[in-house]
Amino acid sequence: MAFANQKGGVAKTTTTLNLGVAFKEMGHRVLVVDMDPQGNLTMSLGLNPDTIRPTMYDVLVNAVRIEQVIRECEVDLAPASIDLAAVEIALSAQIGRERVLSKALMPLQDQYDFILIDTPPSLGLLTINALTASDAIMVPVQCEYLSLRGLAQLERTLELVRENLNPAVHIAGIVPTMYDGRTVHGREAVEVLRSSFGDLVFETTILKTIKFPEAPVKGESVLKYAPDSNAAKAYRQLAREVLNGKKI
Repeated sequence: MAFANQKGGVAKTTTTLNLGVAFKEMGHRVLVVDMDPQGNLTMSLGLNPDTIRPTMYDVLVNAVRIEQVIRECEVDLAPASIDLAAVEIALSAQIGRERVLSKALMPLQDQYDFILIDTPPSLGLLTINALTASDAIMVPVQCEYLSLRGLAQLERTLELVRENLNPAVHIAGIVPTMYDGRTVHGREAVEVLRSSFGDLVFETTILKTIKFPEAPVKGESVLKYAPDSNAAKAYRQLAREVLNGKKI
């Protein structure tokens, strides 16, 4: 499952990690894959993307087996490094470069119940690889009007991926994030989202809270950092909704 939105700052990484940890709490085997050169998912689990090696760059470019890069953290992690920013150039002449991640993940199919892929805030080769490798896409969307506009572009890209690379991939759902119910703008943004996309929008809404920026400083998910907080409860609720809705 890929977490995609070309707009930055919409809680993609937060959602990838905390939903993954919620699945693990429910007894599932979970791997999270950091495909973002910024390495925020890697940092959120207490590792330094500037020094850690090997990483997903080595998997994609140097044909290192993905089992060799996986680290045991709160959930298993395939980490990122800044080198990922050079993947597009490194693979430019390679035939089938959009399927490199898909092939790398194949040996893990029976080892994990969920493989969750955090993507960069763009629709470049790294994101295309993630969409090609995935059964389903989760789209975190910040509850602000401008965040809603990027969804059309993502849908167009997804249509191209379906036509040319992965006919089965679909949007499992849209997750409203960073919601502030105290503002009219926040409430209106959620209403627009639900009226535009209907059942695609999850009932669970992720509230804006200081717990989310605090947890990565400790190298922990919010479910470990503040297990009884509303933030942690929201991601457990989202995990149940994803599984009960059979959207994956």
